[in-house]
Amino acid sequence: MESDDVEDSSDQAAGGQIQLARASDMLPGQIHLLPVASRPFFPGQAVPLMMAAEHWSSTIEAVGATEHKILGVVLVHSETSEEAGSKDFYTVGTACRVHRVHRQDDHLQVLIECLQRFHIEGWVHGEVPFNARVSYLPEPAGPPDDEVRAYAMAVINTIKELLPLNPLYVEELRMFLDRFGPDDPSHLSDFAASLTTSKKEQLQEVLEAVPLLPRMEKVLVLLNNELELAKAQQKIRHSVEERMQKQQREFFLKEQLKAIQKELGLAKDDRTAEVDKFKARLAKLTLTEEAEKRVGEELEKMAILETGSPEYSVTRNYLDWITLLPWGQHSADKLDLKRARRVLDRDHYGLADVKERILEFLAVGIHKGEIAGSIILLVGPPGVGKTSVGRSIADALGRRFYRFSVGGMRDEAEIKGHRRTYIGAMPGKFLQAIKDAGTANPVIMLDEIDKVGASYHGDPASALLEVLDPEQNSDFLDHYLDLRFDLSKVLFVCTANQTDSIPGPLLDRMEQISLAGYIAEEKLQIARRFLLPRQLDRAGLAKDTIKLDTATLRPLIDGYARDAGVRRLEKQLGKIVRKVAVRLLEGQETPIIITPDDLKGYLGSPVFRDERKLSGPGVVTGLAWTAMGGATLSIEAVRAHEQTRGFKLTGQLGDVMKESAEIAYTYVASRARDLGAEPSFFDKAFIHLHVPAGATPKDGPSAGITMASALLSLARNEPVRRIAMTGEITLTGEVFPIGGVREKLIAARRAGITELILPEDNRGEFDEVPEHVRKGFRIHFVSRYEEVLPLLFKEPRRAERKG
Repeated sequence: MESDDVEDSSDQAAGGQIQLARASDMLPGQIHLLPVASRPFFPGQAVPLMMAAEHWSSTIEAVGATEHKILGVVLVHSETSEEAGSKDFYTVGTACRVHRVHRQDDHLQVLIECLQRFHIEGWVHGEVPFNARVSYLPEPAGPPDDEVRAYAMAVINTIKELLPLNPLYVEELRMFLDRFGPDDPSHLSDFAASLTTSKKEQLQEVLEAVPLLPRMEKVLVLLNNELELAKAQQKIRHSVEERMQKQQREFFLKEQLKAIQKELGLAKDDRTAEVDKFKARLAKLTLTEEAEKRVGEELEKMAILETGSPEYSVTRNYLDWITLLPWGQHSADKLDLKRARRVLDRDHYGLADVKERILEFLAVGIHKGEIAGSIILLVGPPGVGKTSVGRSIADALGRRFYRFSVGGMRDEAEIKGHRRTYIGAMPGKFLQAIKDAGTANPVIMLDEIDKVGASYHGDPASALLEVLDPEQNSDFLDHYLDLRFDLSKVLFVCTANQTDSIPGPLLDRMEQISLAGYIAEEKLQIARRFLLPRQLDRAGLAKDTIKLDTATLRPLIDGYARDAGVRRLEKQLGKIVRKVAVRLLEGQETPIIITPDDLKGYLGSPVFRDERKLSGPGVVTGLAWTAMGGATLSIEAVRAHEQTRGFKLTGQLGDVMKESAEIAYTYVASRARDLGAEPSFFDKAFIHLHVPAGATPKDGPSAGITMASALLSLARNEPVRRIAMTGEITLTGEVFPIGGVREKLIAARRAGITELILPEDNRGEFDEVPEHVRKGFRIHFVSRYEEVLPLLFKEPRRAERKG
């Protein structure tokens, strides 16, 4: 399709001179419209359009049928031009002359020349082909004033800055200068706007701005935004190019270096480098004959495998593990008993019996010339220093120390490793510990060994039997390594809160050392010598910042940290130190003196209160052992009614304590007359026996004589003297031994009870308790309940033992 030129001849004017008609004089008042969805077009542009023939062929044909060949191009709000309706059109568009139309397949290629702005006045046809009445918006005429000229210079300067950043701008500018001059501010503004990649709404605002100054202001803003964007893109491009050039340069240099090394015979490939590394490690080790053979086989396999194959990676990791283990490497023990004693005394206060037991163990090793083949089990409540004792043993021997917790461990593979057939296979914890320690004779601590569990993954406790058995662990076989490794030189130190949950065969392999807990006097010294200085050091405070004397520490221990260990005591001291740190920053002068009255302000109300001294007929104080240490229990018995004979137990008692209660009831009821009670009392009475603190589970064979005494006191209606007791009873009145003597003595001292009844069979265990713990007690040893009776209600008539 061809069209006439925009500028045609017109009538002659006065004077006989010929004048060119303006484009606006020739533009029709009613034209067809073409919607565009991407961006508007500006006067002065020549634009090629690509459109779908199916939708717009009717519009182009209608325009071609006109004499003027004018088409209105208008921006629409819709996402695509095909979806546009008459309501989607903006009101201002650009009148364009269609110069050429070419159809290719299903598309139309149309070349248009943009002439002038127009405003839609009304619709003639609101559907494709769109047709509307329009009025044209003339461009400003006359020479530009100084302000417009200044804006034009600003636009030109900004375009100059854009030119080096994008070569496409140069071609666009050349085409503009071929048709217009730089002194044409109107077309200059439109051209500048068309250069930018601004949003279509911003460009439409420029198109609708007919006055020059507002239009140029908008254009200048868009140009500056485009300049900032182009600078950012240029910066990013330069950065990427620099990185790529650096990487390429390094790549070429590395390749050149490899080629030079290869020529000189110095180059090694990755496989050779790995093999050399393994051989260098092996030169420092003393492998067993079996291990040497396996390593040789694996190295041969590695030599023929492709480096990218999975099997190569598995073999490489296996050799890595073998060569990292300290085969035949042992650290020299410091076999000096005096030094060991100094280390233990330096790190721990008290625990004289524990230290003596450890020194005996070390002394035997010194005579043998080596310390091996033994497993120490430290048993005690939380916070008494089991882990730190194990660390001190390693320090005293000069050995490496490695600790890991087996509490909650349920997978046997964590002990003996995974087989190499599994993805992600690795050795067990023990070989990992040996590797990290770097010697074949470290001190390995197994924490919380009483909390090892079992699951469908196996029984880790049973797997520990081989590891901890001195007769077997010299040939310990890890599933991953599949080689024998000697663990016999390792000193194993285990910790547990109690031994009940440790399997018998495992417990039998260990030498038990009990840490019963600390009395108040020991806690006082530990707080002063160890805990408070450590908390001050952690807080970055000087040692003389806080003044805590004995008068303050005693109520702190009794009211806030009465448990067997010192962990809670250290937490309370840490709380005090933190509050002191705040006061120092607020300007308080040092030293800060803390009195007993200040404790509530620092620590709140006391956690522990004095145990209620229950008294009256049917109330007797017993001694119990718990995982947290010793405790006192007041056992109560009352006659509920006389309607029927019966016996009721409460207090969340275990099966053993229920049996003890039944035995005590039967014994007292059957021997009532001999024990000074009325036999008919039990014939009609419904008796309720209760052990307070019902929320706490209680079990164990040590409350028999206490329950019998409570029932006897109720039957005789006589209160029992202030005395505490522990011991199991049989149906014939025999008193059997119990456990945890030291813990129960500490609990009695804490409760302020100095007179105790213990089974005769526990006399030897009592004698082994340190003197400072026994001091001040009045102990009665009994073998039958008849010996307990005279101690309950009046002064004892039998031989007694003073601590």
